[in-house]
Amino acid sequence: MAELDKREIRRAVKAAVLAIPAERKRRASERIASAVSRHISLSGARVVALFSPLPDEPMISPLVELLSERCSVVLPRVEGDVMNFYPYACGGMERGSFGIMEPQGGMAVEPQAIDLIAVPGVAFTKNGVRMGRGKGYYDKYMSQEGFRAHKIGVCYAEQVLDELPAEPHDIMMDSLIYE
Repeated sequence: MAELDKREIRRAVKAAVLAIPAERKRRASERIASAVSRHISLSGARVVALFSPLPDEPMISPLVELLSERCSVVLPRVEGDVMNFYPYACGGMERGSFGIMEPQGGMAVEPQAIDLIAVPGVAFTKNGVRMGRGKGYYDKYMSQEGFRAHKIGVCYAEQVLDELPAEPHDIMMDSLIYE
């Protein structure tokens, strides 16, 4: 499918997400965060990669504090063309690329150390196809040698579509959590 089609999909999904009432987003985000937490508990993951949400993504931020008491939580930091994950430290977050809260300092975690990763996206299909924002940060990261984490797509129900264009470099999700 052409890049123009991807732009159209991104535009349409963004409009659908913007139309979600704030209270519904809040409730959906709570249920999504709860489902992610249950999934992590059942998986026995010791190193969990989460994300600092943008305004149009489920607000899973409360999970960071909650989970950091039972496992190692790592968050992304964009560094030029690449994204790496760094350990979360309370008080060690600053606005970084794209206005997203990012961990500062510390050493990047090796991709093979991550057991489970929650992945945001613009749109998903129930069978695991993911469409990101177009920069490829997550696809590049998850395609690194040794990366083995269970990949969970996280989104609102309005972001789940019947089909999406997929490129050979696109990384499929293992599961999807949405409300």
